[in-house]
Amino acid sequence: MDFILDILLDTILDTAKLVPFLLLTFFLMALLEKKAGTKVNDTLSRAGRMGPVVGGLLGMIPQCGFSAAASSFYAGRVISVGTLIAVYLSTSDEMLPILISCQAPVTLMLKLLLLKAGIGIFVGLILDCFFIPKKSMRRSRVNIQCQSGFCACRQGVVKSTLWHTFQVVGYIFLFSLALGFLLHYVSLETIATFMGDRVILGPLVAAAVGLIPNCASSVVLTTMYLEGALGLGAMLAGLLTNAGVGVLVLFRVNQNRRKENLYILGGLYGIGVVSGVIMNLISGML
Repeated sequence: MDFILDILLDTILDTAKLVPFLLLTFFLMALLEKKAGTKVNDTLSRAGRMGPVVGGLLGMIPQCGFSAAASSFYAGRVISVGTLIAVYLSTSDEMLPILISCQAPVTLMLKLLLLKAGIGIFVGLILDCFFIPKKSMRRSRVNIQCQSGFCACRQGVVKSTLWHTFQVVGYIFLFSLALGFLLHYVSLETIATFMGDRVILGPLVAAAVGLIPNCASSVVLTTMYLEGALGLGAMLAGLLTNAGVGVLVLFRVNQNRRKENLYILGGLYGIGVVSGVIMNLISGML
């Protein structure tokens, strides 16, 4: 029974860390909606060409709250899909703290951070060249979940912020709790044993592990690499797809566009796998 309390406590703590980010995000969204509506959205959409660069650089900060905030902003069409993907790919979650605690070489830390940010910026800029919204983005209002179900948006900024934060936090808590019980019986270490240093299979499996919206995945991937049980390409693939709870928040706040969410999820996985395979091939030739 002790493991149930441990899982519950870990879930509460992990979810609590996201509350400040979500409160700030939904407050800004509600404020934008109240003060300017479509005018602010038009300005942000026109100025969003450099969004992937900014998103990729900010994503290097070791926390997953920014990816959750980016998901909310994307759902409100404040940022482009390229900016969203740039944030997802560059987000490092627990990678950097693990590297620092294990006294990994500074050169390795910089290489991984710059690789993730560089790939995120590059892919984000390309996506925006082909898929940047035009009319749909300019005409949409800055809102998150106001098109379906009960909404407190018309009851003021504070109530709207608290209501949307409560919804998303509850969703994250329940999903994370279920995931915690699942990982108790099927550990990530067991899954990771199939990766090894295989050129293609490693990135395929590691990228799937990275998609798990839990900080444990980035911890396992980084630790296994430092212990020599995982190749650089596989670790890179997993860390690229590991956007914290960003994807989870996206499916909650962008729920009216589920097919779009699946495209984003599939694209994130594909980018991680391809990047990991390329890294393995390059490493093998050196």
